[in-house]
This record gives sequence, structure tokens and C-alpha cells, in this order.
Amino acid sequence: MNGGLNGVLLAIDAGNSKTDVAVLSQGGNVLGSARGGGFQPPVVGVETAVDGLMEIVGRAWEEAGGAGLSPGFAHVAACLANADLPVEELNLEKALYARNLSRSVRVHNDTFAILRAGVDEPRGVAVVCGAGINCVGMTPDGRTARFPAIGKISGDWGGGGGLADEALWCAARAEDGRGLPTALAHALPAHFGLDSMSALIEALHLGRIPMGRRLELTPVLFRVASQGDPMAESLVDRLADEVVAMAAVALRRLGLDREEAPVLLGGSVLAARHPRLEARIRELLAARAPKAVIGFVTAPPVLGAGLLALDAVAAGAEAAARLRERYEG
Repeated sequence: MNGGLNGVLLAIDAGNSKTDVAVLSQGGNVLGSARGGGFQPPVVGVETAVDGLMEIVGRAWEEAGGAGLSPGFAHVAACLANADLPVEELNLEKALYARNLSRSVRVHNDTFAILRAGVDEPRGVAVVCGAGINCVGMTPDGRTARFPAIGKISGDWGGGGGLADEALWCAARAEDGRGLPTALAHALPAHFGLDSMSALIEALHLGRIPMGRRLELTPVLFRVASQGDPMAESLVDRLADEVVAMAAVALRRLGLDREEAPVLLGGSVLAARHPRLEARIRELLAARAPKAVIGFVTAPPVLGAGLLALDAVAAGAEAAARLRERYEG
């Protein structure tokens, strides 16, 4: 880095579908930014995935006025998808250190970016429900609470993908008689212009409809639930149960269940604020953690990564407010 930009910070928010990078001054000003594709080390490998990050970082650095990438960032806060276990965070930190970006690098699961974006200090719990589901918590003294969030083998249920799979399961059994009747048996295939679950199952199995498109069925599930279908309602209610279970456990682990503390909800499923889902979450959380204060995160997660970078260098409230104004104002 050239001398005029010494001491700047690097914030990375890398999700499964997109990556945002920001170069920041320690005063909270955004000097350069760039966006790129998703971060998927399980698919392409850690080294290839990190190489992809470096291309995006390079563009942000060039916009900030830098030339080339050499040691010099005062701190790198990288909030990365698929950093679900401590060993995965460690491996990703090693890969970033090997790129000589900084002598101070911290990798967080990307859910921490959403949590930090929604609070004025690093204190509280966030539950994120998009394609998957995850929950993290943090306190100003550095303690954290989290779950592996790697699927059913780690006890997870829910997320947009999980809801879609459950809806398909219920609809298939309703059509062939193994399960209870549900309007999902008509609504799910109708979404793809088909007239039966048998036709939808065949189309998914043979690849005529890509399996990734099953995520389109989650809004269909919520629509059917809003029309009073008992089976669809039960799936929505179960998701609320899971959200509250995760939040309540995280609050308790951090000792935040005994005091007023934020519980932030984010991700496409929760941000849609489906009335039945939100009402049940509020009811159940009030019973398990009466002092919890529910909020919804709409700010871009890269803000949270930037705030974590500012926290790491003790930049102070004025710098944090300046950065927040950049992304929220």
C-alpha cells in the first residue's frame, strides 16, 4: 500500500450468492468498495474461493486509490459464508494471512455481520433465515454464542430450503394418500405450471426443473398458510419454534436472558415479516425471554463487517456513526 493510505481497514461480507468489500478509514469513511460473486469454499475449495475474494478486494483497493496489494491493512474483518466451525474459520484466516493483506485478520461467520449491522454495540443475538438458518450472539467483552448450522446432523431445521423440502414432502404424501390432505398438493405444482405432485416430482428428479428452484416454493408455502391450510400453518409455526429456540439458547449462554437485549431477525424469510410467523415468534420469545427486544435488520451486512473492523481498532462511536450513515442514510 502507498503511504497515503496506511492504516486503512478492510471489511468483507461474503455470502453464498454475493460478496461485498469495503476499504475504510479508521474514521469510518468508505474509501473504496466492490461487489462480486458468492463465496463457496465447499464447492470450489478454500484456495480458489479466497482467490476470488482477492479479485474483489483488488477492485475495492483500486477504487480507494491504492496500487497493488501489499501488507498494510490495519485490520481485516472478513464475515464469510461457510465458516460454520472454528476450524473452518481458522483455515480461512490462514488463507487470508497467506495473501499478506494484514498482520491482523479475523474471520467471522457471515451471520455476525448481520448481527453487528443491527446493533450500536457488539451485544445481542441475531437469527438469520434465508436459504438456511443460523443464529449467533455476542457481547462487548468478546464472548460469542453460535451453532454449527450445517444441517440436520447439527440439529438444524428450517430455512427457505428446509421449508420447501418439508412442503414437498407433505404435498407428495397428501396426493398419494400416505399423509393428511393439504392445499400444498395443488399449489406447489401449480407454481411451475404443472397439474400434480407426481408431475412435479418427476420434473425435479429428471432435472427438467432445477432442484435449486425449489426455493421458489417457500413463498408459496406462506401464501397457503395465510389461507388457513392446517398443514402449511404447522410448518410456519414450527419455523417460529426453531427461531425462538435458537434465540433463547443464545441469550442464555451469554447471560443476556436476564436483561434487556436485542434479538435481531434477518434473511429473506424473516425480513418478509409474514404475519403468522412474526406473531408466533413474538409470543414465544416473550414467554422464554421476556426482556428481549425484537428488531429486523435491513442494512447491508457489509456494514456489520465494517463495524467489526472499527471495533477491532477501537475507532470509537463517531467513526461507527459515520459508517452507519454511509450505508443507512
